[in-house]
Amino acid sequence: MMELLFQRMDTYTLANKIEEEYAIREIVQEIVLYALFRGGFFKVAAFQGGTSLRIVHGMQRFSEDLDFILQKPTPSFVWKPYLDSVIEVLEEYGLHCEVADLSKEDNNVKKAMVKDSSILELFELSFYDDSRPKKVKIKLEVDINPPTGSCLSHSFLDFPLDYEICCQDLPSNFALKIHALLCRGYLKGRDWFDFNWYIKQEVVPNLQLLQSALMQNGPWEKQKITVTNDWLKQAMQDKISSIDWDYARGDIEKFLSKTQQESLALWGEQFFLSKVNSLK
Repeated sequence: MMELLFQRMDTYTLANKIEEEYAIREIVQEIVLYALFRGGFFKVAAFQGGTSLRIVHGMQRFSEDLDFILQKPTPSFVWKPYLDSVIEVLEEYGLHCEVADLSKEDNNVKKAMVKDSSILELFELSFYDDSRPKKVKIKLEVDINPPTGSCLSHSFLDFPLDYEICCQDLPSNFALKIHALLCRGYLKGRDWFDFNWYIKQEVVPNLQLLQSALMQNGPWEKQKITVTNDWLKQAMQDKISSIDWDYARGDIEKFLSKTQQESLALWGEQFFLSKVNSLK
């Protein structure tokens, strides 16, 4: 089983310690996804967020967390049976991980954490400094009461073995990314990188889902709003005018290759206003 991990690592071209660490994290992420499939998780949940864009759609940035939504609201959801599957599968691949349920009873987002240091010992790493041992940490989050209106799709992945996952489709994923851009209480440059990616892919956001999400959580909570293309463009323009683009560039930089980082010099109000004008 571990031979598959070595083969996977050989597919990466890594230029520094940060890229090395993210490649290792990504290998663990994919094994966790396979484990969740084995445990029946994708019968009730769908993969979404930035890591889904990376793993399922090939977006060229590394990502940290695994984000999911339930296919239908389920207040009684618990992580335990799926985390049991994660522990079992990771052990099969020689990875001895700490897996913890971090969920809080009154929170609609149920969290879990996978921590592993054993995988760092498997590879002959070029940049890793073993004098400062660290753990690979992967956070799992699932929204047990997601806004209504998502559309789902299915994708087949082939590492570590062939399996099928349920995903939020790209228009719906884009809608929740826009919701994060408009409503998140702090700035993540990764959100704006993803926004630019969706625009380049000519993805049309699921406005019904976006409207539902805005009315469920954020500044427009419980307000009666109608999200049209014109409404969205104005809201995005207002948001872009308030962004600290130096901070946004600093947040995304470590998730990109050296070549990709060069394009961050373009990031600013005029650049993203031009992207908003491309919204369909």
